[in-house]
This record gives sequence, C-alpha cells and structure tokens, in this order.
Amino acid sequence: MTYAIRAREDAFAPDIITGTFSILDTDITALIDPGSIHSYICTNLVSVKNLSVESTKFMVKVSNPLGQFVMKYIVLKCKNGELLHVESDKLDGLSNKYVRKGYDAYLAYVLDTKVSELKIKSVLVVCEFLDVFTEELPGLPLVREVNFSIDLVLGTTLISIAPYRMAPTELKELKAQLQELTNRGFAQASLSPWGALVLFVMKKDGSLRLCIDYRQLNKVTIKNKYLLPRIGDLFDQLKGVTVFSKIDLRSRYYQLYGHYEFLVMSFGLTNAPAIFMDLMNRIFKPYLDRFVVVFINDILVYSQDENEHADHLKIVLQTLREKQLSAKFSKCEFWLWEVGFLGHIVYAEGIRVDPNKISAIVNWKSPKNISEVRIFLGLVGYYRRFVKGFLMIASPMTRLLQKDVKFEWSDKCYQSFDRLKALLTEAPVLVQFEPGKEIVIYSDASLNGLGCVLMQESKVIAYASRQINST
Repeated sequence: MTYAIRAREDAFAPDIITGTFSILDTDITALIDPGSIHSYICTNLVSVKNLSVESTKFMVKVSNPLGQFVMKYIVLKCKNGELLHVESDKLDGLSNKYVRKGYDAYLAYVLDTKVSELKIKSVLVVCEFLDVFTEELPGLPLVREVNFSIDLVLGTTLISIAPYRMAPTELKELKAQLQELTNRGFAQASLSPWGALVLFVMKKDGSLRLCIDYRQLNKVTIKNKYLLPRIGDLFDQLKGVTVFSKIDLRSRYYQLYGHYEFLVMSFGLTNAPAIFMDLMNRIFKPYLDRFVVVFINDILVYSQDENEHADHLKIVLQTLREKQLSAKFSKCEFWLWEVGFLGHIVYAEGIRVDPNKISAIVNWKSPKNISEVRIFLGLVGYYRRFVKGFLMIASPMTRLLQKDVKFEWSDKCYQSFDRLKALLTEAPVLVQFEPGKEIVIYSDASLNGLGCVLMQESKVIAYASRQINST
C-alpha cells in the first residue's frame, strides 16, 4: 500500500492542517486530525527530551496502513497534557528537505510475506491441548448426545444410481480412500441394494476429496426441523470484544455415529448440518452467548481482554478434549484482534465485509440465464445489511425471477449488477447492537419500496429494504 505526496500538495492541500505546540519549552510542528481521539508522539522526541512515561490501565490500538494494530500501554506525562507514546522509526530529515525541493515522496508499508509457519507448541494455552489437534481422527467416535438416521418419505422406492466413469488415477485414489475409511472403522462393505454415486473434487493443495452424490436420496428424506442460526444474530453478542480465537473441527461429520452402512455421518446428506449443529449446541450450551459462538464446525471464542480469553480458551479446548472432538490446527487462529468469521471481519469497532469473499462477487461475469441471476443475488444478498436500499437497487434483476418473465439482460439490469458490486467494495463498517442504549430508526418509502436504517449513537447497525408488490 503506497501513498504519494508532492511538495505543492504538502504545502497547500486544504485538507492538511498543521500547528505548532510547545512541549517542555520546545516548539513542535504537528499534523492535526480533527477526528482523532488521542494525540501521539514519536519515539525520537521521547528520547531527545528524556520524557517520563508510565503504563496505562488500558490498551491502545494504533493501526498501520494495512489496518494491522500497533499496541502500546505507555502514556507520557507532560505539563501541557498527556500524549500517547507509540513506537516508530526515527524521522528522516532528508526526506523533508527533498519534498520541499519538489521531489515526489512515497509513504509505503512493506510487509514480509515469508512468514514462518506457526507451531502449536508456541501458542499460549493451546500448547496444553496437543491431543485436541490430531493429524487424523483415530477411529470411531464416542456415542454422542444425538444420533443420525435417514428417515424416508412414505412410499419411497429403492434408489440405486449407476456409477460415473472414472479415470485410472481416480480409481486408484478411490481404492486407497475406501481402504483407509474401512481400516479406521468409518465404513464397511455393504450388501444394500441402495446406492449413490461417488466423485472427486480437487482441493486447493491438489489432493482429491471423496464426495458422494446424495441428491436423489435427499429428495425423499424427511427434513430435520432443527433450524440453523441466522448469521446476523451470531454477531450481535460480539459488541466491544477485543480478543478472538477461531477453531475449525476436523472431518466434522465423521465425528458422529450413524445407523447405516457408512457407520458415521457422511458429507452431502441433507440433514447432516442440522444434526451436527444440534450436537455442538448441546456440547457448548453453558457457554453460548457468554464467550462462544458456534456455526456447524466453526467455533468462535471471544473475550473482553487477554486474561479473560486465556480462561475461555482453556474451557473450550477442555470441552473438546472431554468430548473427543478433534480440530485442525492449520485452519485455526488464536489470539486475534480481528477475525474472519462467516464471510465477515469482526473486531472491537464493528463488523465489515471480508474482502477475500467479496473478490468472487466483484469478478462475477454478467449472468446469461435465470439460474446465474439467482446465484448472484444469493451471493450479494448475504451482505444486504451493508447496502443502503439493497432491494431497490437489485429490483431490475429480481424482476427476472418472477414467473412468466422472459430473461432479457437489459441496460437497467447491467447497471443494477454493476452498482451492487461497487457498493460491496465500498461497504461501511457496521457497529454491533448494544442492548440498553437508545435506538434510532430512519425510514423512507416510495411507490416502489420501503427502506430504513437502524442506528445507535449516530452509527449504522444495519440497513434494510423491501420492494412493494405492484399487485
């Protein structure tokens, strides 16, 4: 990330405000930011003036150009007030000289991408629970609080699908994976007349993931009524949280018993997510809404400070140990000031969209049919709370989904499509709702739709909108 400033811009830019202040009888030129809530001073000046410092009772976060935090607990005691002391390199006097002469100056933040791999033994608290982070599941899991079975709609006829043709490399991989599943007790040879297709999907590392096509079976399976939580509701309890850890369970469905030939719950079955969500909620029930958020196999541990987080993390890992649930260390993150969770970035100041998830939407090509329109609207709709007037903007595309409407990608559709992508890249930071504080709702209406914004302390919590049915 690089910013450029030229001598003329430096001297005359209307949005750059400077002033002169006296610190211990020394005049200091300072850059003034009207929106700042603290004042900062560089390390060099502290050393030169031999200023006295003391630790604060609170944590100070100062972000660098990449949004990462520099943290200090030091406050300067000066006769004209208090200044926060943060580490920085000594100022180079030559750079100021060259800028004044008319040279271009660049402020660049350089990041070393060769980050050494994190070792589990070096992570505080986590190092005490090495047995939770196994390389592979050892065998059949414990008998769980919930069991899994496939209940079929009355009158269902036998389903047996002929296998796809596979390449020699895939057949070799299939044999190896089936042998591994059998050796570990997850599957056994079957004489059942029922059958589903198997196929492979390539992972990011180039290896092959064994998948089973249960679509026909899922159509005749009685759906489990256990509802997955609303994503937005999960974030409401994270107001003011400063420390996070995220735990990803390994081969989540293989950690639950079943009543069929696979012996454990398999990927792709329609009721599998609901059953596993039920299991996780039962296991972590005493800690939900206190310091744990669970969504299927993702566990988020959150705390107000580091000392509290150490206790919370220990409780969660001990629970996983007792229940013999295994996590994948390479997919876990610990002791974070901000965390990516369910397509969002969460930190103390609020919640924003995850740019890594938005990139897929930004690069989305114009839809060529109704199915592609529906998929795109599903993707952007996940972030609708960040977009003011979402449904009104999306209306040209949503009309294409109406019955008996012919697909025609018009200029209005393209403008709607392009506008939504642009708005998501500029999406604001939303604050989390805080119970007990005053809520303000601004609303608007037209012949085409309704819109509103929910706010607390002049900050946006969420946008909402709805189209008005013309009929």
